[in-house]
Amino acid sequence: MDVEETDKEYRVTTELPGLEERDVEVLFQDGILTIRGEKKVEKDAGNRTFSERYYGRFERQISLDRDIDESTINATFRNGILTVTAPKSAQAVERTKRIPINVAGKSH
Repeated sequence: MDVEETDKEYRVTTELPGLEERDVEVLFQDGILTIRGEKKVEKDAGNRTFSERYYGRFERQISLDRDIDESTINATFRNGILTVTAPKSAQAVERTKRIPINVAGKSH
């Protein structure tokens, strides 16, 4: 899972190989983005002698800014990749202030 933040939005990208969009649920409440779902066993494991694949339910929660414009959160699923884009509200973008970094010993 990758979480990227810009001045205007958060972008969460999750690899979910072998899953379909119907197997995944995306929720946002009180500044928490939740991604959960279930990967079911594809076929009988009776002949399998070894497996490192994970099956079962999963859930991951990420704390984001509470100032998300909830009406414009977007989730897309393509080729096993889930991408959630959560734009920051106009107020949150306005409150963002870039702080200049000064190099010690140099004056500007």
